[in-house]
Amino acid sequence: MSGANSWLQRQRKTDLVELAEHTGLKDFDSYKKVELELALDEYLAENATTFQSDPRLANYYASRARTIGSPIKKDVDSLPEKPKVSRRRVTKAAGELTAPAESSEEEPSSTSTAIARTPARTLSLASRIPLPATPADVAEAVDRSTVALRTHVASVYKDSGITEATHATRETLSSVNAVLFAVTAFELYFLRPEILADRYAFTIPAISFLGTSDYPVFIPDMFLLLTASFWSPALLWTFTSSVFPSIVGYFVNIAGAANHSPIKRRGAHPSETVVDPLTFSVVKALISFVVYGQGVTFGGWISEVSIARINSSVYGGYKGILAGAAISGIYSFYDAVVKK
Repeated sequence: MSGANSWLQRQRKTDLVELAEHTGLKDFDSYKKVELELALDEYLAENATTFQSDPRLANYYASRARTIGSPIKKDVDSLPEKPKVSRRRVTKAAGELTAPAESSEEEPSSTSTAIARTPARTLSLASRIPLPATPADVAEAVDRSTVALRTHVASVYKDSGITEATHATRETLSSVNAVLFAVTAFELYFLRPEILADRYAFTIPAISFLGTSDYPVFIPDMFLLLTASFWSPALLWTFTSSVFPSIVGYFVNIAGAANHSPIKRRGAHPSETVVDPLTFSVVKALISFVVYGQGVTFGGWISEVSIARINSSVYGGYKGILAGAAISGIYSFYDAVVKK
């Protein structure tokens, strides 16, 4: 034997010594590793019927079987070659006699070839061919993609803070102060062009690509801030729409008096109201009707020109101011009832 079994060659000498002791090999103490491999290989080959069922030697006999070769292939190689048929002309009877003989010889050859041919390569090739997806697989993939997209959009929407900003904006606008500010801003929007008129500044040239024409730009004339034509109506409107109603609403504060009452419900912590919004709205309506509706100047303290300018510039005149005061008053009353 030119060399020991490959499985034995991969083992360490200590493992080979254990195998020798396990199988009952004798007089191996003085052997080197190569000599012990050869001795074990020869000993195990001679006693294959005894140790072939041993689990510790299963790898050895498997390696030995691969080295020796498959018995099926040996049978195929040992089959006799098919005899050559003479090409000389024979009679019809001789042809009929040789045909069954040839078919009987071809059957073992084809059978042996089929036995020797393994299907591993064919199965490996078939496993690499992608099969078409079934409708159920397509539907499941679409569902997974939809769920993943919905989850991603929900997470992006949640991280953007839109929900918190929406709730904060709704809470801010759902108050009496927001209504009062909206009414005041509405009046100021129509009053500003009257007391701070616009003046031409420059022109945006036409853009042929967009199909636009020349657009003149007007901005407020800030030099009017230095004249009495601005301050006289501006101070009058500020006094009648904000300052005087706020002063009266601070002192005639029904909501604040109720909050400081000694009779309180246990555990209640009402919010502090500096200016009573209902009083503010009522006083604003009264002073606006007196000044702008009746033209009272309080002994010449108020300019009639300023009254006329405000009355003509605000949407609806003094009636529009009264309508805004009525809206804020109704909202203040409703808010007080809800909080009770």
